[in-house]
Amino acid sequence: MVLPELPDFMRSFGGEKYIGLHITFFTITALISRPFSGKLTDTWGRIPVMLVGAAVTAIVSLFYPFFLNIYAFLFVRFLHGFSTGFKPTGTSAYVADIIPPNKRGEGMGILSFFGMTGMGFGNYIGGEMVLHFPIEALFYTSAGVAVSSVLVLLGMKETLENKQRFSPSLLRINWGDIYEPTVIVPTIVMLLVTFSFGVAVSLAPDHSKALGVDNKGLFFVYFTITSLLARVGGGYFSDRLGRRSVLLLATLVIAAGSVYIGLASSPFHLFTGALMFGAGYGLSSPSIFAWATDLAPEKYRGRAFSTVFMALEIGIGMGAFLGGQIYAGNAENLPIAFIGAGLMAFFGFIYLVFKK
Repeated sequence: MVLPELPDFMRSFGGEKYIGLHITFFTITALISRPFSGKLTDTWGRIPVMLVGAAVTAIVSLFYPFFLNIYAFLFVRFLHGFSTGFKPTGTSAYVADIIPPNKRGEGMGILSFFGMTGMGFGNYIGGEMVLHFPIEALFYTSAGVAVSSVLVLLGMKETLENKQRFSPSLLRINWGDIYEPTVIVPTIVMLLVTFSFGVAVSLAPDHSKALGVDNKGLFFVYFTITSLLARVGGGYFSDRLGRRSVLLLATLVIAAGSVYIGLASSPFHLFTGALMFGAGYGLSSPSIFAWATDLAPEKYRGRAFSTVFMALEIGIGMGAFLGGQIYAGNAENLPIAFIGAGLMAFFGFIYLVFKK
């Protein structure tokens, strides 16, 4: 909900030079917290880890209206990153526990479908809210939605067998808790495709504004439409055609969509590019997570998903940071940033072609 409006919110207190860092700081914390959430998911349980993530969003969203300088704002974004560091790790492991092995792609596609529904329409609702209400209402509404997530989680049954009670010793992390080597291939693909997403999520609002689009969340609505359809279909076909085959197509479509967005000279072309980009990204996500589920030892699923999500955070953070540096507030630089994003996705295609 808040994402499309954060660049303008930053401008309101003189932070326009730091646009892009609102994604980078968020992803840094998510990255740091992944090894902890992975270990806790495999020991403390899936439900407690998900509750921590949802509760962080509920609490931190209330802070935004009171932190009206760039350093305080980036500190709040840093804290907010714990939500993404915990919630998806627990959720992915929970879903992997209950999906039949022959339907992992389809199951991960359904999970991605609902995740993107919330993400896409949240962007649109947030964009509409600021047209009619003060931006403070946006942050308070975001907190309320997160509280609803907490209430849902409280009614769910834990799937981890032999779970441990929480103790500070569970927070001791060694190298083996950080990285799961069995999922290296889907992890690298995740890194390359999410670089493109980092560029899009940080620069699409300003690109929309430069092309005369009032609601900066509309880009994400078009992105979400094809992403939703592709997530279910991509997961289904990855169960039948193989993860690699679907990802080869996905990386090409993401690359083409990124370039098309960068070259867009009207809202029509921008939204067409968003449709292409959404289709490619939607194909990639369930296939990557199903592949990770295939490869990872069952007792280390939390660590495996933590590894994949770390690549996601690094990719998004790098894309947002480098894209923001290239853009530097000058709309003429937007094509360069998006073409570079497309090139990174194309590297993913090349990697899959040559990696045995």
